[in-house]
Formats: sequence, C-alpha cells, structure tokens
Amino acid sequence: MGERTADVRPGDIAGTLRRLTRTIQDRHDYMPNHSYTAQLLNGDIDYLLKKISEESTELILAVKDDDHDHIRYEAADLVYHLLVVLERTGVSIADLAGELDARMK
Repeated sequence: MGERTADVRPGDIAGTLRRLTRTIQDRHDYMPNHSYTAQLLNGDIDYLLKKISEESTELILAVKDDDHDHIRYEAADLVYHLLVVLERTGVSIADLAGELDARMK
C-alpha cells in the first residue's frame, strides 16, 4: 500500500472521471517517456493485468479491515488502473456508461 492521501475532500465523480480519462488519453496520444500511465499503456499487458489483480486484492483487504481511508485509497488505485485498461483496449468511458445504463433498465 502506498502512503495515504492527505486532505481528501468530497468531489464530483463525473467530473473527476472525465478529467482522469482525458489525462490517460493524453498520455496515450503523446506518450511521455517518464509517464507511468504511458508505460502501462505501452508496456507488457501482463504487468497491467497484474496491477488490476493487485489493486483488487488490496481493496478486498481494506474492506476486510473495515478501514474507510484505506478503502478509499485502494478503490482509487483500482479505478485508475481500470481506466488505463479501458483506454488500452479501446473501450471508452461512454461505452462503460452505456453498459451500466443498460443494466439499470
């Protein structure tokens, strides 16, 4: 687990996801060498899939510990890596929203 994030305040999930998705797309388009995101987008797919597994496990453990801040932290890691997987595989955030919307009918 990484260091806990300080000064976390409630936010707007839709706006946050839009900004994060744009940032990930920018890293995909411009591929800065120093960017962790660009490395995930261009590197070995197995490494990215292992990160999804690792972050999922860490979230599960945080939930088992009933630790609010740790759950929030690990959930954010998982969502970030999930968005990178979606970008890498060509599934847009709009595609994901459409899938979720269709399930609510």
